[in-house]
Amino acid sequence: MNKDSKIYVAGHRGTAGSALLEVLSQQGFENIITRTHIELDLINQEQVAEFFAQEKPEYVFLCAVLPCGAANVAQRGDFLYENIMMQNNIIHSSFLNNVKKLICYGSGYMYPESAKNPLKEEYLFSGELEWGATSFGVAKIAGAVLCESYNIQYGTNFLCLALNNLYGTRANFDFAKSRVLPALLRKFHLAKLLREGREKEILQELQVQNFKDAKEYLEKFGISEKSVEIWGTGEVRREFLHSFDLADASIFVMQNVDFKDLHNGGKQIRNTHINVGTGVDYTIREVALMVKGIVGFEGDLKFNPSKPDSSMDRLMDISRIQKLGWNPQISLEKGIQMMYQWYQNTHSNTSAGGGGFLSAKSGCANDEIAESKSNQLMDCRDSAITESCNDNHSAVGANNPCFILKEVRYA
Repeated sequence: MNKDSKIYVAGHRGTAGSALLEVLSQQGFENIITRTHIELDLINQEQVAEFFAQEKPEYVFLCAVLPCGAANVAQRGDFLYENIMMQNNIIHSSFLNNVKKLICYGSGYMYPESAKNPLKEEYLFSGELEWGATSFGVAKIAGAVLCESYNIQYGTNFLCLALNNLYGTRANFDFAKSRVLPALLRKFHLAKLLREGREKEILQELQVQNFKDAKEYLEKFGISEKSVEIWGTGEVRREFLHSFDLADASIFVMQNVDFKDLHNGGKQIRNTHINVGTGVDYTIREVALMVKGIVGFEGDLKFNPSKPDSSMDRLMDISRIQKLGWNPQISLEKGIQMMYQWYQNTHSNTSAGGGGFLSAKSGCANDEIAESKSNQLMDCRDSAITESCNDNHSAVGANNPCFILKEVRYA
């Protein structure tokens, strides 16, 4: 991949895609193309085929995904169909138009619920998936298997990176949508504002006029000037990957790793995917205390063990990508500091993510959304991995408003 190669980033407004755009630009890549959902509906096969035929990208990063969340259980059929359609359309059009190389993104949910940590690539297909994330896991497996099947049949060079919990700048901070780290960071930030009596900033961030309403709203999420409540015991373990590390890994693999390097004769279709992560996990309690310290909230941290913990522990074995020559660079503490600095610089603008009350029609930031055809709900573009609604529970706490997604669409 040369500096003037034509590169298409699908899903460029999400955490993964936006970081990839930034890192590509920093490294001097000049010919990057993107499309919003209004310009290109990735679920529409005809539109995708026409786009590829006209633009002829040489390299493709498939970051677009319908995030794992409430829809994962409540609308399993739509969720699975739309994720698979996006993948199929882009992967097939990449083949038809002689794309030199493609990277799609998988998830820890691809691996069986019974798999032991750390999760190795060969654990794929070795058992049943976690029930609550089956639709997401199956969709991600389908993408990885389609890539490898095209590689074997047609000689393409399509790879898949599998990862766990992604975080970073341009994350979604809305409580109904956000993942563990963004939710924790925003909870502690708002609690700090309450504790310091910074009412004007709270009203500005929540976009309301009445401080009493704002305070009652925050209490529903376990946020007060005295404490922050988190669901569960806090003992569930999680691995976190910063979006800039994922971008760096993606570019490294695009430039240095080919299917032939991974292929073992086609004996089993499980060779295209490569785990990427940090190889280090933390309890939710450890993460919460780290966020609390970075934000500077001096109140109490409370766990509610009467509420459910999040889903199974997941830690990636990253020895394969390390042997290929890549290692993560951003520690969790440093990554949280980077995310909080970005949040402080942008949170007063709703387009930065996380502003405003949640409603049936507005759950995410203006720069990460596009109106659906039915206009029933704005949707969030995100990276290829998000957490289940259970993970949202552990971070958000009381009265978690995970709600059903309707007619969501992707840029």
